[in-house]
Amino acid sequence: MSMRSARRRSVAASRSGATALGGSEPIRRDTIFRISSMTKPIIAAATLILVEECTLRLDEPVDRLLPELADRRVLTRIDGPLDDTVPAHRPITVRDLLTFRLGFGQMMAPPDAYPILKSASEQQIGMGPPSPSTMPAPDEWMRRLGTLPLMHQPGERWMYNTGSDVLGVLIARAAGQPLEMFLRDRLFAPLGMADTGFSVPVSTLDRLATSYWVAPETGALVLYDEAVGGQWSRPPAFPSGAGGLVSTVDDYLTFGQMLLNQGKHGSTRILSRPSVEAMTTDQLTAGQRASAGPFLGDNRGWGFGVSVVTKRDDVAAVPGRFGWDGGLGTSWSSDPKEDMVAILMTQCLGFPSGVYTDFWTLAYQAIDD
Repeated sequence: MSMRSARRRSVAASRSGATALGGSEPIRRDTIFRISSMTKPIIAAATLILVEECTLRLDEPVDRLLPELADRRVLTRIDGPLDDTVPAHRPITVRDLLTFRLGFGQMMAPPDAYPILKSASEQQIGMGPPSPSTMPAPDEWMRRLGTLPLMHQPGERWMYNTGSDVLGVLIARAAGQPLEMFLRDRLFAPLGMADTGFSVPVSTLDRLATSYWVAPETGALVLYDEAVGGQWSRPPAFPSGAGGLVSTVDDYLTFGQMLLNQGKHGSTRILSRPSVEAMTTDQLTAGQRASAGPFLGDNRGWGFGVSVVTKRDDVAAVPGRFGWDGGLGTSWSSDPKEDMVAILMTQCLGFPSGVYTDFWTLAYQAIDD
């Protein structure tokens, strides 16, 4: 487990444990973790780079670059058969993808709870935890998604995850280069994020932490993904914009600090201040926030690829604080009011018991002014 906090340019770091159960290699500042859904804010920032260049437009239909999503059909009811549909009221836009309102996404339900979930799971388009080895290449992924109806009308509801994967394909097509190359050239290299990518080179695999999940019956840690020979030890067919990246605490701190600096890294401008302000402003209606359920809770909204705290109801809930968590055991927030970036990286799916809450409580109780 690795923790990093920076406040008013003062940095504190803490690490404990080993990179694998029973192993002798300790967690270090440069240990590499699977950051899963902390990929989403990076993809949103990359999208906004293209919006600023007018290569993409927020309210432009995505049909031009993603014809697989043109002329959408929408389920009459979420539990209905896949052929019981109506036409979409309007096309899906880039804004819909950034705000997770395209009308399709993950649900807190078993994979066979509804016909649409069963079909989507069978298509292997990323309806569960990150699994790079099971997903097809981008064009095939888009083809499969295009065969499915939407769950809701575009713009109607907040639905998790899929929007970021679609953005990954959109970025690559808009930029005319693979997603991993665009991220490297426009974000990772300018920010010095040398250990962030969709896979880990052989030369640095010794720094990749083994990933685990907790068996609900026994509470024991069970292997999810190993380092050598694991799913992140080779480039994936599908670079998932929703959950495919690996990174380190220092790399991600640089990204979080850039957003806290309103788009600047040193003298380098990555994004404009207005873009960062739009990205970190809640874009949802009250009804959409409520329909998000446990993903956002009672005190968070959603901007472009990040959650935004909207209500102060505990020590760490500072309105305006923005960030997101990774389901494989990572968390990040940047807080403009406190001028603070804090990052937690563990190697346990869902976090070890109590660690997530205690980390954020301790990060804020340490403030002494």
